[in-house]
Order: sequence, then structure tokens, then C-alpha cells
Amino acid sequence: MATTKLRSVGQAPGHSNSEDLRARVHFCAETGQIWLHEHRMLLVHAEAQATLRKELIDTLGMERARGLLTRMGYASGVRDAELARTRAEDSSDLEAFMTGPQLHTLEGIVRVTPIRLELNRHAGTYYGEFLWEHSWEGQWHRHHYGIHSEPVCWTQIGYACGYTSAFMGRTILYKEVECTGMGHNNCRIVGKPAEEWDDAEEQMRHFNGQSIADQLIELQTQVVQLRSSIGDRDQMPEDVTGASPGFRAAYELLKQAATSHIAVLLHGETGVGKEVFARSLHDMSARREKSFIAVNCAAIPHELVESELFGVEKGAYTGALVSRPGRFERADGGTLFLDEIGDLPASAQAKLLRVLQEGEIERLGDQKTRKINVRVVAATNANLQQLVKEGRFRSDLFYRLNAYQIVIPPLRERKQDIPLLAKHFLARHSAIHGKKLRGFTDKSKRALLSYAWPGNIRELQNAVERGVILAPSGTRIEVGHLFMSCGDMQPPEFGLDPTGGLDVNCWETGKDLREAVFNGALTLDQVEAMLLETAVDKARGNLSSAARMLGITRPQIAYRLKRLHDGREAPNDPALDSFEAARGEG
Repeated sequence: MATTKLRSVGQAPGHSNSEDLRARVHFCAETGQIWLHEHRMLLVHAEAQATLRKELIDTLGMERARGLLTRMGYASGVRDAELARTRAEDSSDLEAFMTGPQLHTLEGIVRVTPIRLELNRHAGTYYGEFLWEHSWEGQWHRHHYGIHSEPVCWTQIGYACGYTSAFMGRTILYKEVECTGMGHNNCRIVGKPAEEWDDAEEQMRHFNGQSIADQLIELQTQVVQLRSSIGDRDQMPEDVTGASPGFRAAYELLKQAATSHIAVLLHGETGVGKEVFARSLHDMSARREKSFIAVNCAAIPHELVESELFGVEKGAYTGALVSRPGRFERADGGTLFLDEIGDLPASAQAKLLRVLQEGEIERLGDQKTRKINVRVVAATNANLQQLVKEGRFRSDLFYRLNAYQIVIPPLRERKQDIPLLAKHFLARHSAIHGKKLRGFTDKSKRALLSYAWPGNIRELQNAVERGVILAPSGTRIEVGHLFMSCGDMQPPEFGLDPTGGLDVNCWETGKDLREAVFNGALTLDQVEAMLLETAVDKARGNLSSAARMLGITRPQIAYRLKRLHDGREAPNDPALDSFEAARGEG
């Protein structure tokens, strides 16, 4: 692969790339959110940002503040490099790399002009020299502190290092050789691989935080380890994750039941994690050393339920060639989890009631009773009281099971748990599939929180696993990776026009429309016809209203409709009839 070179300002990538980047910026009037591709952005007052910067310097000192701001810029640069990687699939290395400088300009940080740029991603070679004009950081530092003896555009340097390092796949360091904060007219930076700098170790220390926060986190970790070593019983098992009030209340009930032998009824929608709760109850109880046996009552044919649960003697029925124990005997001393207990047939319900009352079972085809010591945990997503009224479930069994009921809330009522669960599933499935992912994009996080999750935690886990499989290694999971169709989750957005102004007609799918016209799939007349028909349809035939939608006058839309009508080959087209009927209105 040849080295890509750019040695003069005049060779900077063209205007079309900037337009493409502006098309990635969207404003959602409904939610008040700004998006760059799938990352949420903020439009912040430069003076307010500068005031915060000054307070950091005055509070933490110049050196600590420099490190913090450099790392903040580095993180921002790494994020923007993700967008560059998506553009690299359809463009040259140089065009893809220039995404970062163009974004730095588009975001209002500093105007970036390349002076010299040589890169080869395949070989890992890099040299870059850039001119920075109108640096907000240099100007405001000089405003607050006067002329400084050293370069001061720390956030911007961090951005350049983070962006280029992520893009090149190796550590690239920049130095600010001229800075407006030092009294120069503009800033100028030079970047190259870390090993090519004599003072690389000195520069790298700004990327390694040694702050008070780090010390507090280290102490917190030690506390957690100490608690773990003395057997902290308040910590949740790995598979039980949640902090919402409804979930915490259910989990507290579960913990209290762990010290007794009472039968527990778990109630909740499909996929809320009833079996996970049952396993956690078993693991917290004194029975943890014995077996945990799970049975889905809905998955066993009714004629086989009794033999599966209570066992069978040889010759009890045709095909019973050997005697075998049932699930109750296998769970002796431990816990038996009966999922979907509402589907248990009437004969099995009677035997289950006896087990709960007497602690003994009879195998099918046997007269001998066997004593067992089993804790029964039942679960259902059905209304058992309604089943009792309908005569499909024994009332005495219901009251026996319902002595200790725990209701597990659905995921849509546990919004604050969704990030915790998603992060947990991401870590699990990344390890299973051998992927290294950087998390979720801002827009995918919003989609996770806004979705209703009818399949609850099971559906969330499946969505995250699909995202892990589809997302390229080293990137973040996007909305399209999580959901097969995500259009209904996105509020209407509008973007930037070529001059940088807000334009409601500049949307992402407009690119597809342009491509369809350029590829010959659609003609301009067909596009105009679609717009006219849609506007008249939305206006219910009122031409004046349709004209206002299109930003033209009523005579103009009437003329265009007439021209469209005269050009149609099929004069009896129903759509034309509606146009004709609409001419007398408005």
C-alpha cells in the first residue's frame, strides 16, 4: 500500500467531504438532542466552557488540570475516529483521516488546515503538521492568565492524539510548536509516532491520570475486596443485576425467604428472570450444596407430567421398562423450580399439594411412599386467581403456594436497570464471541431506554448478543446492530444545509433519494410527482394547504398538477381524479 501524502494547503480534501459530515449532524426538535452520527453532542457556550476550564485550573492546579483536559480531549478524539473508520470503507485513507480535522472545525473548536500529511495505515507510518486558527482554548487561556510560557491548547492536543492514535492503530503524539496562548498569531502542531519523540515519556504522563479521584476509586476497590473476604451477604449474585426500587423490593423479599423453608411463588411476565431469581434463592439458602432442579411445566406433555415429577415404577404403563426417580427425588435436600405452574394438569396438582403438606411422594404405579425434603419454588406469568375461578387450578394449592409471593417487575418499569443489564450482557457475550467492543453509541443507549421490551430481560440479552455479533471489533454497538428495524424509535430529526444553517429538508435518507436519481432509478419528474401527490393527499385535496407545505404558491402547484395530469399516459388514473376534484377547492 502506498504512502498517502499531502504537502500543501491546496491539496486538502474537497467540499463534498464537508457536506457529507454536515449531513451526519442532526437536530431533534422533539427531544432537544443533537447527534453526530450516533453520538450525542452538546452545543455549549465557549465562555461557559472557558470558565469551567479556569475553575479546574484554579482548583486542581495547572498540572493536574492539564492532564484532566488532555484526557478529556483524547476521549473525544477516539469517539470521532469511529466515524472516520466508517467512512474509510468508501474513501481513501487521506479522505477518511481528514474527518477528524473537519469535525474539529465543524464542532467550533479550531479551524484546522493541513500543512504536511504523510500516512500509511498498513505500514503504521505517520507524520502530520497542521495549522490551527481561532483556537478557543488558546484565546481564552490568554484572556484569563495572559501570555503563557508553554503551549496551552491541552484539550485540542488530546483530541489530536486520541483521534490519530485510534485511526492509525498505534500511539501517535502531537506537540504544539506554536500557540496563541504564548503570543503567536496562530497555533501549529506536529504529530508522529511516540517512539520518534525523545520526550515521549514526559508527554505520555498527561494521559495517565494520577488524580484524587483515582486514589478514591482505589480505596473503594479495597473496601469491596475486604467486604468480599468477610462474606458480605448484601452483594447481589453476578446474574442478578438491578438498582431500581421495584427490583430492589423484590430482591429484598427473596433474601428474607432464603433463611426459611417456605414455598415461594414468583410472579412476572415472560422473560423477567424468574428462574434467575429461583437459582439465587437456592444459592443464598442452606440448601446451596444440594441440587437445583428446574422444570418447565408447560413443556411437558400432560400424560407425562406425573412420571416426570414423581417418578415411575417398572411396568406402570406400556413402555415403562425400568423404574426411575422423578424430579422431586432428584432434588431431595435441594430446590425444585416449577416454572409455568399454571399449566400443571389437575391430577398433578393434587399430588403436588400432598408433597407440600406431607413431604412425601408416590411413584407412578407404586404404593410405597417416599419421604423427601425439597423446597418448592413455583413461577407463573398467568393470573392464578383467575384460573381458580375458571376451575383450572386448585384453590387449596393456590393458597398454599401464594403464602409467599414475590412479584418481579417488567423491564419497562426498571428503566434505570437497563444500562446495568446491557453492560453485563455486553461483557458476557463479548467474551463468548471473542470481541473487543467499546460499548454502545449514544443513540443506541437512547434506543435501549425508549424501547418497551415486551420480552423483558431475555429480549434485552438477545438484542445485546446480536449487537455483539454484528458490530465490528473495536467499535461501539449501534442502533442498527441491536434492532432489525429502528425507524419507529427515532424522533424526527433535521440537519445542516451546505451553508451550515438548520435545514428541515436535509435528512439522512435524502442521500438515498439523490443516489436513486443519479443512478437512473428515478427521474426528476417522478420525484416531483411523488411530492405533489403526497402534499395533496396530506392536505386532503386542499391545494392552498398543499402549496404551503411545498413552499410554493397555489397557482404554481395548480400549474404543476395540470402539467403532471397532461403528461400521464393513463387519463383514468384515480390519483388524477382526486387532483381534478381538488382544483375547485382551496
